[in-house]
Amino acid sequence: MAAVLQKSPVRPEELRLTYPYPAIPEMGEVFDILPGVKWLRMPLPFALDHINLWLIEDEIDAVPCFTAIDCGVGLKPTRDAWERLFAARLDGRPIKRVVITHAHPDHIGNADWICERFAEHGCGLTATAGEYFWGRILQHGMTGFDNDAQVEHFRRHGLSSAMCDEIDRGRKGYFSSLVPSVPKRFFRMRAGDTLSIGGRTWSVRVGYGHSAEHASLYCADLNAVISGDMLLPRITTNVGVWPNEPLANPLKWFLDAIAAYKDLPEDVLVLPSHGRLFRGAHERVAQLQGHHAERLAETLAACVKPCSAADIIPLMFHRPLDAHQSTFAIGEALAHLHFLRDQGKVVPATGADGIVRFLKA
Repeated sequence: MAAVLQKSPVRPEELRLTYPYPAIPEMGEVFDILPGVKWLRMPLPFALDHINLWLIEDEIDAVPCFTAIDCGVGLKPTRDAWERLFAARLDGRPIKRVVITHAHPDHIGNADWICERFAEHGCGLTATAGEYFWGRILQHGMTGFDNDAQVEHFRRHGLSSAMCDEIDRGRKGYFSSLVPSVPKRFFRMRAGDTLSIGGRTWSVRVGYGHSAEHASLYCADLNAVISGDMLLPRITTNVGVWPNEPLANPLKWFLDAIAAYKDLPEDVLVLPSHGRLFRGAHERVAQLQGHHAERLAETLAACVKPCSAADIIPLMFHRPLDAHQSTFAIGEALAHLHFLRDQGKVVPATGADGIVRFLKA
């Protein structure tokens, strides 16, 4: 499960954002970006080929150490890159804490592995309860959260039988293949909590829509926010409706969550999970609000005749999509339809063929 689905990216000069670090670290290398904060990248086996991770110099129980923020997928190339880092770039300090922003595989995949790797130093996981238990559920493939439930959900919303069959064949055990295990215990963080990391206070901000209880971390001393997937510079965060919450309105939750970034200083440095570090959070929020307003208007216009979520996908994604991408695309199309449904602008109805379609009210 990739964190986001890449749409056609906007050129940087059109974004009116600033990028204070023009260079990017090679996979498995680290850059010092702020006092005590290191930026590293790890590979992903998707079209979106990287994730940004963060190491913060820390001291826990009087032991100099690192806190890791997110940890990449649990695959050999990523673990090999971590091992090189452990050997050459940690200055002999252990990792004593792993913090995840959320439980998608590229963020939680190595959490248990790192905790076990540094178990003798007391390394443990910190997460919101929603993300921790979501990760545990998906890793175990519980009925109702598994591939069979997803495929049935996609069929009900109009995805073709051929594509559903391809998803059924290709994605069984998908989450557990990228997240081999999840720690059996964790330390809970909640919205409004503060974490002391490296002698500085990082406040926990929680957002919804992209995942169950996504945490971002803001440090006023550094004027920096680790945004996870909630705020990205060039691509839009995936917001989808999934079979375990078939009537959800995640787009509203997401838009409400990103509006809160306007409470931060306008020049806050954003450390996103994908893309480059940037300043211009207020501008980026406005762009995302505008982007979704346009997609909603296009979706509503299409619903002058009954439309399934699958019918809406070509309006949002102007290129062929593979099975992996199609799962995110139909979830996002449905999120826009549900936003309009809850505004009373479209009405859903299930046809004789079992497919749900939406018609302009």
